[in-house]
This record gives sequence, C-alpha cells and structure tokens, in this order.
Amino acid sequence: MTRFRVTAAAILSAAALLAAATAAGPLARSAGAERSELSASDLAFIGGVIELVEHNYVHSVGASELTKDALKGMLARLDPHSDYMDEEEFKQSQGSITGRFGGLGMEISQQAGLPKVISPIDGTPAARAGLQPGDLILSIDRQSTHGMDLTKVVTLLRGDPGTSVTLNISRGETPPFDVTLKREIIHVQSVKSRLQPNDIGYVRITEFAGDTGKQFRSTIDDLQHRASGGRLKGLVLDLRNDPGGLLTAAVEVAGNLLDGGGVVSIRGRRPGDEQAYTAPAKGDMLPGTPVVVLVNGASASASEIVAGALQDRHRATVMGTQSFGKGSVQSIIPLKGHGALRLTTALYYTPSGRSIQDEGIAPDIVVEAPKDVQIAGGVLLRESELHGAITNPGSLGPKTHASAGKRTDDQKDARSAPIKTELIGTPQDGQLKAALADIQKRLGATNQPG
Repeated sequence: MTRFRVTAAAILSAAALLAAATAAGPLARSAGAERSELSASDLAFIGGVIELVEHNYVHSVGASELTKDALKGMLARLDPHSDYMDEEEFKQSQGSITGRFGGLGMEISQQAGLPKVISPIDGTPAARAGLQPGDLILSIDRQSTHGMDLTKVVTLLRGDPGTSVTLNISRGETPPFDVTLKREIIHVQSVKSRLQPNDIGYVRITEFAGDTGKQFRSTIDDLQHRASGGRLKGLVLDLRNDPGGLLTAAVEVAGNLLDGGGVVSIRGRRPGDEQAYTAPAKGDMLPGTPVVVLVNGASASASEIVAGALQDRHRATVMGTQSFGKGSVQSIIPLKGHGALRLTTALYYTPSGRSIQDEGIAPDIVVEAPKDVQIAGGVLLRESELHGAITNPGSLGPKTHASAGKRTDDQKDARSAPIKTELIGTPQDGQLKAALADIQKRLGATNQPG
C-alpha cells in the first residue's frame, strides 16, 4: 500500500502559487471573484499529489512542471477561453494584442480536443495558403495537437519570421491534407473599402485591432469624398469572418455610426462589476444614411458587439446568418514572476440587455452564402457547441433602449457552410449583392414621389 506523504517542499509548491496570485493584488481582485481562502488540507492535498507524481511517475518530471500543468488543467476546465500562461506564453500573448506580431495570422478556438480555425486574417500567410473557417489542425510539424491546450498550439504556430511550419488540416469530408506556411511579422490592415455603384460604400473589417477605429473614420471620410456630391447614399459594413479583437476598437467603430447612447455593457458576478460603454453625443458620421451589417458564423466577439449595438439601436439592418456567439470577457491577470491568468470574468450585453454569449447575433434578414462560394464540406461550430462553453444567462431586467425584437427560430438557427475568404467582397459574393439590393430598395422607396 502506498502511503500518502506530504513534505514541507510539496506544500510549499502549492503555497507558492497562492502567493503568486496574491502578488497580483488589485488586478486579481478586480476580476470580480470573491475571496475564499484555501484550507491547509486543500494545500496539503495538492502538494501531496504533486509529490506522489514527482516521485512515482514512470518518467522524471519536476514539481514546477506539474504545478504549471495543474494550473492549466484547472483553468481549461472552466470554459474554452480561460487559461494559464507561463512567462514565455504571456510575453507572446502581449505581442498579439498590439496588432503586429510574428506568426501565421489566424484566430483559433478548440473543438473536440483539436484546434479549429475561426477565421484567417486577410493578407496573412494563413489566408494566402487558403486556410478556411472551420478547418481543424490535426498536427503541427508532425506533432499531434489532439488534447493540446491552445496556448501550446499558439506557441508552436509562432516562430522566427521566415521559418516554415507544416500543418495537417481536416476540412469537412475531404481527406486530411498538409499545408506549409512561412511565418512572418503580421501587419494587420484591418479596414478595407470600395465605393460601390450608386454611391454606396462597402467597408470590410477583418479584425478589431488598436487602430481600427481610426482606420474606419478615415475610410468613411475617403468614401464620402469620392462619392458624388460628397455624401454616401448607403453603407455596407462587412463583419463576416471577423474573429473579433479589442473591445475599445469595437466601441469606437459602433460609436462612429451612433449619436450617443449605449454600445455595450459588461456584467460580472458581482453587482458592482458592471461597466457601460457609450457612443459620443454626435458620433454618427453618416446620419440618416441606410446601413446594412453582414455577419456569419465566423463573426465573433468584437464584431458581434458592433452588430448587436447597431441592431438594437435600429441604426442598421443585420443580414447574413447567425454569428458565432462569443460573448464573454477575458481578463489578463499577471502573476508576478509566474506568467498570467487569462480568466473569463464577465459577459457582454447589447444595449437592449441581450447576452451575446452562447447565442450570438441573429440576422434581421437571413441570407445564406450561395453554394458556389461555400467551403465544400465545411462545418463551422458555434460557441454553444464548444466543450465547456458558458450557457446564455438570459436578458437583463429593465431595458435602457427599445428592444430589437424577438428573433424567430429560423433566424437563430440560420447557418451555412463558411464562405471562402478570398471571395468576400467580390462579384461572386451573393450576400453582398443582397445587402446592396436592400439598400437600393430603401433608397428607391425614399425617392418615390408623393
């Protein structure tokens, strides 16, 4: 019979983690978690298990490595987006937030223990190699990714610019295939535009980076300048295949199409954790101009915030198919000398009080991508279908703005295979054609005599 021994060293291994979390000070407490002390028996139990594994496992493994893995396992079981990052992983994550980093250029999540592409970013190695939303990454340089945590996946995908990495990809019913990509510094041009016939502007946001709000404003100014009479008659805001990004960028973009009022609110577990974000009093750059927002199952997070705000405020018609449903907030909590936690601490709510989490944004008008522009055999799961996803808590109480109205089951369930990224905004794009036709129809009705 094996005796369960707990030494001072084992207890200290676990106690050091508690000290590290305490060292985060106000940052740790600001995540909204109520303080609860680990009992001495809890610490002894954790330390004892670490010691048992360290001394009895078939291969040599250090206590620090076991401690790190214990933290990763604890965080990963909470939901698909919480994680523990060691010092090196934390530094890499800081690089990705700036919008300029080394890598392949794609947003990933996890499905059935495998990394899944939510969306490649336009103009990056991932997009040029033809990676598509819904692709599963089976291996990285012949190393299986099954059961690998996402932070480790990101570490393997990144590397020195100019070096290559080979991914084995599973896409729908087609046999798995290899794709070799060359890493590079990712310069994100997040806003692209084109002036469409009849002075209708088309603006595509590929992700919400630090300067996206500024880019969006200058893009609208440029389109206005090029339009006859110096004014756009309509705007299509394309958020399809946009995996999200910075909350501040989403608030800025929505605020450029709204005159005051709410954009999004954040609610944590405690009543005092609420934060509300509003638009400038006279922020609408296109007052009275009809707007259509295009979304699909690869529109996530920040893109859902923008679509939900413009929908609730009756500023835009949302077209396409149901969005991804990633409506949770992750706080980065540094642990001095021990990396950081990425912890889900709150949920996003639209101006009418709807939670985005687990449901996403249902379109006002369902327009599926035509079969000839869909990824053959592609399947894109929503947030609600990810293991451990937080369920939708329902709407808030009294609404601060008029409700956008209830969505039918058909609107909520509307989905199609992901659109091929390279066809977005091209003449083959049937959803864009539908958006332009909708604006033109409204313009025609406005111009009717009498």
